Amino acid sequence: MPSVSAHVAHALSAHVDHVFGVMGNGNAYFLDALERETDASFTAVRHEAGGVVAADAHFRASKRLAAATATYGAGFTNTLTSLAEAAQARVPLVLVVGDEPTSGRRPWDVDQIALASAVGARTYTVGRTDAPATTVIAVEHALSYRVPVVLAIPYDVASVDAGPLADPPAPRHPLPLSPVGEFARRAVSEVAHALAGASRPFLLAGRGAWLADAGDALGDLAAATGAVTASTALGRGVFPDDRYDLGVTGGFGAETAMQLVREADVAVVFGASLNQFTMRFGDLFAPGTRVFQVDVATAATHPHVGGFVRGDAAVVARRLVDELAGLGAESSGWRDTIADIAPLRAQALPARADGLADDGRLDPRAVAARIAELLPEDRVVVSDGGHFIGWANMYWPVASPDRMMMIGTAFQSIGQGFPSVAGAAAAKPDAAIVLTTGDGGGLMALADLETAVRTAGGRGVAVVWNDAAYGAEVNLYGLKGLAEGPMLIPEADFAAAAAAFGAEGVVVRELADLEALAAWAARPVAERSFLLLDCRISGTVVAPYQEEIIRVNS
Repeated sequence: MPSVSAHVAHALSAHVDHVFGVMGNGNAYFLDALERETDASFTAVRHEAGGVVAADAHFRASKRLAAATATYGAGFTNTLTSLAEAAQARVPLVLVVGDEPTSGRRPWDVDQIALASAVGARTYTVGRTDAPATTVIAVEHALSYRVPVVLAIPYDVASVDAGPLADPPAPRHPLPLSPVGEFARRAVSEVAHALAGASRPFLLAGRGAWLADAGDALGDLAAATGAVTASTALGRGVFPDDRYDLGVTGGFGAETAMQLVREADVAVVFGASLNQFTMRFGDLFAPGTRVFQVDVATAATHPHVGGFVRGDAAVVARRLVDELAGLGAESSGWRDTIADIAPLRAQALPARADGLADDGRLDPRAVAARIAELLPEDRVVVSDGGHFIGWANMYWPVASPDRMMMIGTAFQSIGQGFPSVAGAAAAKPDAAIVLTTGDGGGLMALADLETAVRTAGGRGVAVVWNDAAYGAEVNLYGLKGLAEGPMLIPEADFAAAAAAFGAEGVVVRELADLEALAAWAARPVAERSFLLLDCRISGTVVAPYQEEIIRVNS
């Protein structure tokens, strides 16, 4: 008869087509059932944290729920940083783990429910008679609240017979949140009237707008109001017409574009949390700008917001278009007064033509700009955390929010880069997968370099920004006079490490070395290996977003 673990695998596979993880005592029966009795695919990673990272990246790249799995005890505790990142970033996933037996804790067990709760994840524990229903409830919770959940299988029930398999109930998917009631209707009306009377309207969209499929509605709203648009780093590409788009706001944005944002008299923000980086630490909008926020959060998420509408970005944007039509509002014409917006969002390039900084190492801006010219157009960019995140975000265009993801930034962690390749590769099986990572985070995640090479193959490129240091710490604390010894890293040869795992590794010391990327891109995928570019960059060039942090912390 099928076991409890088989019932979990069967119910989960009805809603999840990919599982990432590491096998151990606590999940052995689950993985056996998944492999033998379901159509779901399993991808092995080399560190338990990597399973959660890959499931996280899979959702960000596809909007499709994925699962991770690990054993109990040490396997579970290894997932906690990545679980915290998914919770902070509001990414739904299911982490299937073994757990202590129902008879009580063993010497190697820990209170996994408490640990999961501490990082923001609820735990659902299956039993002999309720495994399918509990699994579906866990899926519902993850999707309804956009959070990771833990699905625990106690060790002593994992292999217990649980009766014949049956079709599990379908999870209830949440409907788009609509503003309901007189108060909400008045709030929407207030935004519509503000836009109707605006001379310089500005619309800003984040990842929440992409999750809501709000692109077309926001495009109609921008056209109706004559608004200039922009996005957060995780919302790039939401607006369908980039002729009037300023690109990314905050420290990743071009200074001339950010100056134009400060000219707006009315700004409406859709599906963006308005974190400190998007808001340039409070300097994004001028003091006289009326700022409205539309979000599924329960309240405004920044003190500069003067009006808040709780609702789905697409629903509210469409309602605003209808209200403006009812008011007979005309376009402000602001964006038509800007002759050419493209130069405003263009990033600065270094003055030296050879691409080197004054210390003889590569200027990362020159490297980023050249890589942007060589990368395949059909690509997904996945980013680890660290000082280097500015370079890809500033210089590499992406087509839509599901093609740029930064895993680690929500929880301010590093070491999430290499395993994210596996999740993105499974979600986007035809696209090139491009990882941007630092040497510090790269060394931390080195076990899953093998995973990246194996899962992306000839579709994969890793760009390692190798400055032989923890760059953010050097910039923030070295400038304050703290001892730099702990901030430095002996220069690692990532190219050699990649070659050891069957990839093509290239040390990049001058711009001409990047021709290896051009040659890679010119070959058919079947004739390529995973390519790792070990870019020996200068630590003297500070990203503009980091300069903002330095200014705030000085």
